[in-house]
Amino acid sequence: MFTFDKNRPKATKHHKMKDSVSLSLRGNMSFDVEVNGHRMTIDSSREFGGNDEGPRPKSLMLVALGGCTGMDMASILRKMRVPFEGLRVKVEGNITGDHPRHFDTMHIVYFIKGKNIPADKAELAAKLSQEKYCGVSYSYRASIKITHEIIYED
Repeated sequence: MFTFDKNRPKATKHHKMKDSVSLSLRGNMSFDVEVNGHRMTIDSSREFGGNDEGPRPKSLMLVALGGCTGMDMASILRKMRVPFEGLRVKVEGNITGDHPRHFDTMHIVYFIKGKNIPADKAELAAKLSQEKYCGVSYSYRASIKITHEIIYED
């Protein structure tokens, strides 16, 4: 039995979801992108023939990891009843010098704002995100070393 939400089937154990994006060349190296009904532009830097009209595709890989694990962290901390006031995620990646230039490492920094955040729960939430729930982390781990740290802010 399938349930539909906005004309898309929900994933079940027996049904795999599909996802897709659409890209159309605007000119030079710039593309119009449609993602989940939202529009954006990606481009290359002027140095590589673009007009710098949008983010670079590799940088969006960092966004994907930060967004995926950030959403997990927020959800898991709430389920653990950790009273945090804010959460920021920064993801840094090291790009190799040889072609194909790719990320060989990514480092996630979680900034958790709040009073007396239990470090054991925050660390467990990060571990659960990266090892069990974040599909982006799972996909990247095959070729990218991913590390993390947690910084507590009052």
